[in-house]
Amino acid sequence: MATEYAGGRNGFDELPTAPELLRAFHTPADRQVRPHAVLRAAHALVGCHERRQHAVATAHTRGIDSDRLAQCSRTVGTIDAERAKLVAAIDIWVADTIPHRTGATLHTETLGAVIDRLAAKWVVAQDALGLFRSDSESGRPRDEHRGVDLEAHLHWVRLAELTDGYQDLITDVAERRRRLPVF
Repeated sequence: MATEYAGGRNGFDELPTAPELLRAFHTPADRQVRPHAVLRAAHALVGCHERRQHAVATAHTRGIDSDRLAQCSRTVGTIDAERAKLVAAIDIWVADTIPHRTGATLHTETLGAVIDRLAAKWVVAQDALGLFRSDSESGRPRDEHRGVDLEAHLHWVRLAELTDGYQDLITDVAERRRRLPVF
């Protein structure tokens, strides 16, 4: 774990900003403006949440047979294990890169957990607008002129709140008012 000494700001400038994080959610790692381990993991977390959402939706299909349901359950378990590894990779990056400030208020979640929640909400918000899957895959009736409904609006408001919270968190960490747990 990094230790902070007088005058040191090691690692703080390396924390991805909220706009960089949101861009990473939809931009493949090899096309990102700023290659970064956290941004690569964030992009992979979105892929996990997309696959997880599809598996859960399939499991809730009316008349699904027990073998297919069991397969969906195994798929969700595999995806959750992959998510846990990605969250741990982010948390290891934090432990190795961001100085631990004794005396600063401890945040309640690791950075990996925060980014995982943001990635999950990103997928739900995108799906509420029909941006990830065709309506036939989502189980909704097809409507070419489907506007932004209340549910979609609420998902996007929540994503905006989580994004603001993330930006506030990394600002507080950079200003040494808050520290991140490292596992």
